[in-house]
Amino acid sequence: MLSLCAEFRYYYNKLGDMLTSDFLATGGLVFAFEHSTIAGKLVLALLCICSVFSWSVMITKMRVIQFARRQTSRFLAAFRQDRQPLRLFEANARFPGSPIFTVYRAGCQEMTFHLLGSPEVDETFRARLEIADKITPAQMHAVNAAMERAVGETALDVESQMILLATAVSGSPFLGLLGTVWGVMDTFTGVALAGSANLTAMAPGVSGALITTVTALCVAIPAMFGYNFLVTSIRGMVVEMDNFGAELASEFEHKYVEHGPRLPEFRR
Repeated sequence: MLSLCAEFRYYYNKLGDMLTSDFLATGGLVFAFEHSTIAGKLVLALLCICSVFSWSVMITKMRVIQFARRQTSRFLAAFRQDRQPLRLFEANARFPGSPIFTVYRAGCQEMTFHLLGSPEVDETFRARLEIADKITPAQMHAVNAAMERAVGETALDVESQMILLATAVSGSPFLGLLGTVWGVMDTFTGVALAGSANLTAMAPGVSGALITTVTALCVAIPAMFGYNFLVTSIRGMVVEMDNFGAELASEFEHKYVEHGPRLPEFRR
């Protein structure tokens, strides 16, 4: 029984070695790379560089988005503990990496500028805030504009370098196709010059040409999934910033905006 198991293990390992060696030697990527032309290897080098950049962008952006979500959760929990919208600004709280906090800080700076004449926070900030006059609706429009500007600038900052992923998704397949067409063209040129067309002569060149398309797809497919995920996440962050800006504007208008007395209704 032991000898039978040992024999089975021997033939199993032998078969695995044969399949691995056959794949690498005849039908694998190593064989195709060895028979690719100089132009094909140049295309492969460009694709490898493109893959490095796309993966670095995907990993960096995913880490930034995850950190931004954690910081945003912390900020919203602290913000909603107190009904005073300027309390965190007065305490000089910091939530680096949170896009919503950037919008909050921009709105608070503009609001305190119109309320107190300066966005600086000192030991007299609360006392000056309590005796400050309310602002006009026109000044509140300036506060809204500051928050909208912060939303736009933060969105542009988060979306930076996404062009690299878009280029990898759209450009890599065409670059791989260029290498394949070029390699096939060189193969047929060699066959024509040799004056004999047979499968043995053509197969290595065609295999070396097709490796560029395979590599291009290996670059483009992960970049496509990463790009779609990042675009959806960034779009959600922008919507969250818009919603928070509207919420903060509502709090400001309720506490710090003077809308004036209502006009009496016209009666017949």
